[in-house]
Order: sequence, then structure tokens, then C-alpha cells
Amino acid sequence: MSFYGNVELACPDTIFDLRDAYNADSHPYKVNLGIGAYRDSEGKPWVLPVVRQVEASLAGDLTLNHEYLPIDGLRSFTDAALRLLLGSNSTSIVEGRACAVQSLSGTGGLRLAAEFLLKFHDVRTVYVSRPTWQNHHHIFKSAGFRDIREYRYYSKLTKGLDFAGLLDDLKNAPRGSIVILHACAHNPTGVDPSHEQWEEIRTVCEQQGLCALFDCAYQGFTTGDVDRDAWAVRHFAGNGLPVLCSMSFSKNFGLYNERAGVLALITGSPQEETSVRSQLKQLIRGTMSNPPSHGARIVATVLNNPALFDEWKGNIQTMSTRIAEMRRLLYEKLLALGTPGNWIHILDHIGMFTFSGLEPNQVEHMKTHHHIYLLANGRINMSAITPQNADYVAKAINETVTKIPFEDSIAA
Repeated sequence: MSFYGNVELACPDTIFDLRDAYNADSHPYKVNLGIGAYRDSEGKPWVLPVVRQVEASLAGDLTLNHEYLPIDGLRSFTDAALRLLLGSNSTSIVEGRACAVQSLSGTGGLRLAAEFLLKFHDVRTVYVSRPTWQNHHHIFKSAGFRDIREYRYYSKLTKGLDFAGLLDDLKNAPRGSIVILHACAHNPTGVDPSHEQWEEIRTVCEQQGLCALFDCAYQGFTTGDVDRDAWAVRHFAGNGLPVLCSMSFSKNFGLYNERAGVLALITGSPQEETSVRSQLKQLIRGTMSNPPSHGARIVATVLNNPALFDEWKGNIQTMSTRIAEMRRLLYEKLLALGTPGNWIHILDHIGMFTFSGLEPNQVEHMKTHHHIYLLANGRINMSAITPQNADYVAKAINETVTKIPFEDSIAA
């Protein structure tokens, strides 16, 4: 009898399984709209010029070595990340109440937050948006949370925010519940609250004593403005809420496989910060021991050098601008084809993703008949649209929704 004979086959990860299917497809016009990574105008991965520049300088620095970092990470990296997130004049930073430790990108930051909250937060109920990034469920279940609920977020009727439903669900959440909020560029919908709506969300969180955990994967990358994209987090932190925030530098620095991330927490005093940091270090020590240095060094070098920082902001402007242009291009091509349905939401949504409105049977048709790959929920990576494939994608969508009408005409 095998020692592992009772191990069942796990379900494959949806996104990576989709990528594998795309890679195995030999069709000359295949398109991958599913993967959540930026693509340039040629449809290829883009290494930011400022990152190439810094990597070259680091490679020539003979003073660097491969010794272990401290358990809580490279301090020049985590301190700079805090300033980027909260602003250099943040009261919580000035007063020594802001804590930041290095994590394995955003996923690692969320898992570290989950482990910390499971150990020190009395309430075991977690709320995620409906829909949300699928890994949110997995991370918190794996950490040991069993009561994971959803708050309404996306309206099929308007292809926008179900704000009334969102507020209603948070108002009725058990006091002290943990609520995962997307700092900007909601994944997968591309629908963000306005500043006024964020103010109301913050008020409800404060009234209900909810624990706000922000997932910040796209700062700067969304609008091209790092301050604008951090508005929600700064608003919560500036009003005294005990905010947690998992930061990823995969998208805005293009450091996908370097796993450069930070978990930031706003505590009540410098003494609390010291205690919280000590406990986070214990959790880190018991999982990864200490974090990797290469990606952290790149980000720290850029964020702490004014000239490189300005160059980086130019790079993220390039990415955010191209995504906005591809939104316009796809929308205009669908409009010119007279494609059934209302497609204005492509322009209204923000960030890398758009909830196209395509239904699972239509998505399957796109894959089978047009070799275009996207998630079953209809999420499209807008950066995967290029001037070269926009016609093909638009015609495929047009053919698909003409042949397979939307099941719910309202949703179209």
C-alpha cells in the first residue's frame, strides 16, 4: 500500500490551466486574454526600462552579496513602500505607528495577514467581494478560516458597482468581521468605487468595527498616478482605522516572478508597532524564514532615487495609457461591427481588467472556434489587446454573441 495512496487529485488552477491550454494551441491567430500580466503593443511581456537600468547597475555592484536579509525584509524597501502607499507626510509614519514587513508579493502578504489575524483577531468571519480574485478564497481557507462570505459588488444590470448591495451587506456583517477591499483596479471586474462611495464604505466599516484588509496590486499602474491609486487606503488610514494592506510590485514594476511584496499595518502607537512587528517576524520565520532580495533591491533603488522614481512613473504612465487606448480601440471596433449588446462598460471600467459580459457558453465558443482564451466569467486582460489582434478579437466577439445570444437580454 502506497504511503500517498489516499491523496486525491486536486483541481487545477483555472488561470494557469488556461495558460497551459493556450501554450499547447498551435493556431496562428490564437490570443490569450486570460492571464493577468501586462503585455506591450506587440503582445509580449515588457520589462520596464527603469528596471533594466537598475538591474544592470546592481549586477555591476561588487559590494552586494547573497547573505540572508533580516526576517522582516530589506528595510530600505519596506520603508519606501510605506511612503508610496501612505504618502511621505503620513501621520502614521511620522508617529511611528506604521508597520511594514516584506512578503512574497501580494499573495504572500495576504497569507501573512490571514495568519496574523487568525492568531490575534477575535472574529473569524471574512468577507470578499462577489466576484473577487479567486485566490482570495483559497488563501483564507488554507490559512484556516472557515466562515468566508461575500458582499455584493458587481451588477450585471448596469455592468457597474452594486453600491447599495455592498453597503447593505457590510452593514449586516457581524461586528469585527474582516473585509477584503481592492485598493484600486478591482480584479476581476475593473469597477472601482468613487471617492464619495469610498467615504461611505469607510463610515460603515468604522460603525461596524470591521477590519479592513486592502489588496493593493496595481498602485500607479491603474491611472498612472500613484497618489490617486492609493486614495482609498490613505482615506481609511487617515481616519484612524486599523488598516492592513498587502502590496504587490508584480504589475507596477513588472517583477512577476521576483515576488516582491509588502504587508503594511497601521497600529495605534509605536509600542503596538513593535509588538506587531515581532509577531509578524515569528510568522515569517515559521514559513519562509526570510524573504528574497533581488526584486526588493530593484524597487528600493527606484523608490529611493528621485530621478529613477520619476522615470518609473513615466513607465507606468506608458502602461496605463496603452491599456486605456486598447479599451477605446476594442470598443470602437465592436461598435463599427454593430455587435449585439451594449459595450460602453469597456470604456467605463478601469485598470487591467474588464468584465466583458460574455457568458460561459460564449467564452467556450470563443476558445473552441476562434482560439481566444479568457476566463469563464468573461474577464478580459485589456493589455492583451493589441493593434494587431483587435480586429480579430472584435470579429470573434461579434460572431459569438450573434450566434449565441446572451441568455439574459438585460445582462447584454
